[in-house]
Amino acid sequence: MFNHQKEILFTVVLVITMTGIIILTKRALRRFSFIRSIEINRRKIILNLSYLFIYGIAISILAVIWGVDYRQFIVFISSVLAVLGIGFFAQWSLLSSLTASVILFFSHPVRIGDKIRVLDKDFDWTGELVDITGFYLFIRTDDGKNITLPNSLVIQKGIEIVERKKDKE
Repeated sequence: MFNHQKEILFTVVLVITMTGIIILTKRALRRFSFIRSIEINRRKIILNLSYLFIYGIAISILAVIWGVDYRQFIVFISSVLAVLGIGFFAQWSLLSSLTASVILFFSHPVRIGDKIRVLDKDFDWTGELVDITGFYLFIRTDDGKNITLPNSLVIQKGIEIVERKKDKE
């Protein structure tokens, strides 16, 4: 009567495992962002990127569980990766800005509200850090100008924290 009992069982196990991984990832990122005082919008970006990665792996495993031919599956995955690679090569700055955003999230001590200086020999980009998104860093200078810089440029140039934001007491 049931020809696919094993596949259904493996699918249920995969869904339960994936749900557990998502919950653990969410807790770990929430704890990390609390310890490092990272704003909720930056946390959402990293959380969405981790969800995309987890769902991609789960869909790949699901395809294998349900008997997709390995050779066809590998051809499909390589085709998708080739299209993505060409698309990202055409827009390499988008991929590098997203990667730089992840680096800023996990390893740089800069916080929204800090007064920073982007180290560049040609320009003086000094001001209050207003926001960090998936692609851009927003700075308001002392004379009221708003500067938008790609995250990849900020990572390449470097950041000096001139003055820390005063924490609420």
